[in-house]
Amino acid sequence: MSADPLAQLRADLAGATAAAGDGSAEPRLDRPRQAGFGDYSTNAAMLLAPLLGDSPRAIAERLGESLGDRLGEHVERVEVAGPGFLNLFMTDAWYLGALAEVLAAGDGFGAGAAGRSERVNVEFVSANPTGPITVASGRHAAYGDALARILEYVGHDVEREFYVNDAGGQIQRFGQSIRARARGDTPPEDGYHGEYVTELAAAIDGAAEMDLDELAARGVELILEGVRTTLDRFRVRMDRYSLEHDVHPTVDEVLGRLDGVYDSDGATWLRTTAHGDDKDRVLRRSNGELTYFAVDIAYHADKLARGYDRAIAIWGADHHGHIKRMKIAWEELGGDPDRFEIVIMQLVNLTEGGARVQMSKRAGTVVRLDDLLDDIGVDAARWFLLQRSHDTTLDVDLELARSQSQDNPVYYVQYAHARIAGILAKAGEDAVRRALATDLTASPEQLHPSARTLVKRLLDMPDELRDAAERRAPHRLTAYAHETAQEFSAFYRDVKVVGAADEGGDEAVRLAVCVAAKRVLARSLDLLGVAAPESM
Repeated sequence: MSADPLAQLRADLAGATAAAGDGSAEPRLDRPRQAGFGDYSTNAAMLLAPLLGDSPRAIAERLGESLGDRLGEHVERVEVAGPGFLNLFMTDAWYLGALAEVLAAGDGFGAGAAGRSERVNVEFVSANPTGPITVASGRHAAYGDALARILEYVGHDVEREFYVNDAGGQIQRFGQSIRARARGDTPPEDGYHGEYVTELAAAIDGAAEMDLDELAARGVELILEGVRTTLDRFRVRMDRYSLEHDVHPTVDEVLGRLDGVYDSDGATWLRTTAHGDDKDRVLRRSNGELTYFAVDIAYHADKLARGYDRAIAIWGADHHGHIKRMKIAWEELGGDPDRFEIVIMQLVNLTEGGARVQMSKRAGTVVRLDDLLDDIGVDAARWFLLQRSHDTTLDVDLELARSQSQDNPVYYVQYAHARIAGILAKAGEDAVRRALATDLTASPEQLHPSARTLVKRLLDMPDELRDAAERRAPHRLTAYAHETAQEFSAFYRDVKVVGAADEGGDEAVRLAVCVAAKRVLARSLDLLGVAAPESM
């Protein structure tokens, strides 16, 4: 049996399908919603029918015989249902063999599930260095980091990048705001008004009289120190910080490489309408000032030159209008547009008692990520910021996130992991060691339905990881971890683990199920950036 038992089952199905007359069909292997329809179901016969010119049920009968022969003792029976579905009823021997494969993989079950490895750049957070990391940027951080962890685990080589917009008018206004606070004045109307600006002014010696560019640069430096500290606290690491001011000297050379550049009305433009854009885009204004778009093109030229197989950029909802023009520029630079992905994150609302709340009084309108971490902790913050798809607005229920109850999903999953740790501790190291050394396939254990359900869920992990990676959807892993915890709870409710012989069971098998479930929960939590406690 393969280290991925479901992959082996699919391979057996593919072999039977090819033997039936056509190897080009790609049948699905699904989990029926109702137990009466077997452990797994396939549409293979219905795919083959138009190719072979026979009825799906007739093909299903032949395919079922072939698949039964291939699976041998691993399948109890293969039934034809409906218009030609094949339902597979797997034996305890198959489940125990699959469990043994999960355990043999150790802590690496599901690793390398992507197949072909790519060198991937994931650029995320990239918050303006004019203020502390906010909760909105915290969602970007949790998402980008979890996606990077998952991509790495399934086999990709990932570099995490933070792009620092440390140039332009916003930085000048930032410096002016710090100077104003240092002098006891009010910052410009279009400047920065949060209490953190006053804190910066107090922290910079001589801020009231310092050269404005030097003051702004020092303010950016202090903000970035805080950003790094907050991200480290949030269990997010960056491999690279790219600075906008390092990009500026390259802009003219990069723009000179683009075919669609032209001058009009004293400004420089890129003819993006030639690629389907609704209007051409300005690169340099008539006053000589570069646009954000022009600098961004130069930044992405540098990124493209680094030779990644794929670049994933995670942007805020306010960047939606920037997607098309940046894709056009990427292609103008010689990049494959299919290998440049832009993920748009939606907004975050904090709620309590059904009403929105404002957490930070120190920072004006800014809700600092640190304030959220102080309130609900890193684990809950990571989980709650990840639990919904990135393309939907997210409401974080602070009251629920603080609670230590089964209604709190992160607490529930962590508690399941801790409970398993307690069971294994009660059994003792020697008993666990013997269980892991046992030939599970030789056990006479008749698996309880809840044990089969739990093992089946554990076997889903490689597919879940592959889907989460391919769909750029870390939130799928929160659902998977919660379902696994629920099914472990049902297993523990229904069968006795320590002292299983008292009810005619095999303690080694049941301890093995616990070990496998603990590893899967721990890995799932780790990929989400959440701790897996041994006790609670």
